[in-house]
Amino acid sequence: MFFKPNKLPKLMVAPNGARPMKKDHPLVPVTIDEIVETAKACFAAGAGGVHFHLRDNNGQHILDSDMCLKALEKLQKNVPEMHLQITTEAVGRYSPDTMRKLAYEVSPPGISIGIKEMIPSRIPTDEDIKLYKSLTESGTKIQHICYEPEDIDLLSDLLEKSNISKDGTWCLFVIGHYSGKISDPKKIPLFIKKLKSRNLNADWAVCAFGKEEVVCLEVATKLGGKIRVGFENSMLLPNGEISPSNEYKVKTINKLLNLN
Repeated sequence: MFFKPNKLPKLMVAPNGARPMKKDHPLVPVTIDEIVETAKACFAAGAGGVHFHLRDNNGQHILDSDMCLKALEKLQKNVPEMHLQITTEAVGRYSPDTMRKLAYEVSPPGISIGIKEMIPSRIPTDEDIKLYKSLTESGTKIQHICYEPEDIDLLSDLLEKSNISKDGTWCLFVIGHYSGKISDPKKIPLFIKKLKSRNLNADWAVCAFGKEEVVCLEVATKLGGKIRVGFENSMLLPNGEISPSNEYKVKTINKLLNLN
């Protein structure tokens, strides 16, 4: 039985993402066994959940149901008290149909869904409603990825049409972008304001990028939010140096923000 916490972990680790490669850092986990070992180390360092991406033989991001099931089985055996979250990230390669297929076939303990990637029309269809209701009823913990405050409008519409409670909805606010868009901590209150305007009592976290990451994480925790860190978002430590590993970064941020 997978661990499915009622509340979003205070700190979730995203150790690999879709883009970082071994050339970027030798300890970016790309195989299932490497992801498992990294998850074990990060759990010991204070991460309550792991958000992982699977890679093909060339190290490229892949949405593959059989691989997901294999990875979840190995992770469950090694970190049974860690929340396990798969991704549906499109990375410009996958359609909403493929993303939905993965979700149905795997029925994971946790899944992250970029709301605007899954519903690019921004108008929830019957197929979208069916997916979210199915995942919710099966007990899958959905974390809704919001890149802009306006994505919360779409999320609210989806939840209302799906007759899913807005109380305790898991969200991740992405502050900045891996391509170089600056992570501005002043953007975080805009997400919170939008939540309130749509009567959405969310359990939310923030991820950010580059040298601005730490101040964004600090602001998020002060405002009552949670955080996601790891090599998917930034390999930098608060002092500007490259972290030797994902678990070292988890341990450092955990201590800095006094999350335990």
